[in-house]
Amino acid sequence: MSVSPHHPGAAAPHQPDNHNLYAGPPPWDIGRPQPTFQALADAGAVHGRVLDVGCGTGEHALMAARLGLDATGIDLAPRALELAAKKAEERGLTARFLRHDARLLADLGETFDVLLASLVLHGFRGQDREAFVKSLHAAVRPGGRCFLLCFRDEPLPTSGSTHRVAPQEVRTAFADGWRIDTIDAATIDSALPVRPEGIRGWRAALTRI
Repeated sequence: MSVSPHHPGAAAPHQPDNHNLYAGPPPWDIGRPQPTFQALADAGAVHGRVLDVGCGTGEHALMAARLGLDATGIDLAPRALELAAKKAEERGLTARFLRHDARLLADLGETFDVLLASLVLHGFRGQDREAFVKSLHAAVRPGGRCFLLCFRDEPLPTSGSTHRVAPQEVRTAFADGWRIDTIDAATIDSALPVRPEGIRGWRAALTRI
């Protein structure tokens, strides 16, 4: 059984709640974990207390819950959290879903062993990206791991530069307080019919120091 409370003061006042993103299935909601994150779980890299940052409808938190782990997902979209809680109930899994800003994870007052952030980093620029990285650092215990999945720095079917991330951007953003273990090529599965073979991306593995 899952719970989906609204965390007090979770959303920043100027942040939209992104509710309309889930009026219909968005292209990143594939109904299962991203294969590159599932591979981490299969290899035992997902363990302990797990936080799915920007969880959407909860597939990565539920992946952790399926392993019997203490799983939490946070997002700002109420509809996504409702769908995540429904999935957990239907699958007989226990996970916690909170409405919370990814830039304010310190406000949770908790630390986790593993953070998973799928297709979140590209949504932040400038000071917001700095706040997001500091927020991740505050939420993971020393020696804990953070795994990021990003679109590669090349044109996408939807166009626009917002969704492109170069490896050097990851290295620059996480230069302080982190050890960058790997930045590997990865395939991002999508519901977009124009890319049934998936979209090229990067998976970064980081350790908090």
